[in-house]
Amino acid sequence: MLDFKSIFKMATISLKINKMRSMLTSLGIIIGVSAVIIMLAVGSGASKKIASDMDSMGSNLLMIRSASAKSGGVRMGAGSRPTLTLKDAEAIEAKARGVLAVAPYSAEGKQLTHGNQNWSTTVGGTTMPYFMIRNYEIESGRGFLKEDNKNSTKVAIIGQTVSTELFGDVDPINKIIRVGNVPFKVIGLLKAKGSSGMGQDQDDLIFIPITTAQRKVFGTDFPGTVSMIAVKAQSEDVLGIAQEDITDILKSRHNIGKNQDNDFEIRNLAEMQETIKSTTKTMSLLLGAIAGVSLIVGGIGIMNIMLVSVTERTKEIGIRMAIGAKASDIRIQFLIESFLLSMVGGMVGVFIGIGGAHLMHALAGMNIAITAESILLSLGFSAAIGIGFGYYPAYKASLLNPIDALRYE
Repeated sequence: MLDFKSIFKMATISLKINKMRSMLTSLGIIIGVSAVIIMLAVGSGASKKIASDMDSMGSNLLMIRSASAKSGGVRMGAGSRPTLTLKDAEAIEAKARGVLAVAPYSAEGKQLTHGNQNWSTTVGGTTMPYFMIRNYEIESGRGFLKEDNKNSTKVAIIGQTVSTELFGDVDPINKIIRVGNVPFKVIGLLKAKGSSGMGQDQDDLIFIPITTAQRKVFGTDFPGTVSMIAVKAQSEDVLGIAQEDITDILKSRHNIGKNQDNDFEIRNLAEMQETIKSTTKTMSLLLGAIAGVSLIVGGIGIMNIMLVSVTERTKEIGIRMAIGAKASDIRIQFLIESFLLSMVGGMVGVFIGIGGAHLMHALAGMNIAITAESILLSLGFSAAIGIGFGYYPAYKASLLNPIDALRYE
């Protein structure tokens, strides 16, 4: 009967006798596991940051913009002549299937002033549904009313950055700011969203009613036009249907024939988001695979050292076999030694990897996400490496002839 307890004890004693060799043998596994933990933490952190940025943009979105215009047969570039109108937005909301919300939008950079403070930012003209479409929430004050757009009221909703730059710690609600030379009353303050994945400050903006923007702030050679129409579908399942209906509606309203180019373009942000998430996931796996190569190298190191150990301990193996040890006992002892070297190295590597990941976050500002899955994966792979690369030395040791082993010098 296999005396596993005694075999395990002998394996641990053997490793303790050669402490320095055992430590150096485990070094490859330590480096490999710590590299895997750090790489997966960075990759997962980047994935979560991108997912958070995507969520802050809104979900199930379609962005409709003016397409390239032509002048004398020359293509002028996207958005060179606005072709979308407020009436287009109303038609889409009334006729397109699967649409939850629609909002026209136009924006320009403007100088804001309040007292002796000034700030340059993006001024967006829109309607209240835009805030729901793009996941903006009002922290204090109120949003736009239908009357605000109907009467072109001079009211504004501002982001946290604008509030800080113009008002400091003072509550901005009901204060007067000037957009260019036009006075506006601040009626709402948005909740902070932070920076986007591209590094853009999502709180550095101000919103005013779209009709106010068109008539009193922006000025345009094409009255009634907007630079973009934002559409939120009821769900991802009906996004395609909504896009088809919007295309048909705009073609009909703009009198575009079958063989003519559209004077608008529709961007499906859901497809873009899925592509970005898929790419990030692939990069995370690639980083983990690259780090995993060092684990393979560590396993090869274990195999080499164990082969050397078999040669050095040939007489010991012969003595054990002579007093009754079976080939399976010898094989299991060497496998246990290899497994312990790998697992101890793996556990040390996990702690170093976690520390290294936090160090990268502290020094380089990288987003990290250490998951239980990545730790278990690293330890499991480490155990597999120990058994896999330790099997051949163990098998070779178990095949030794006791008489030849006892004669070995």
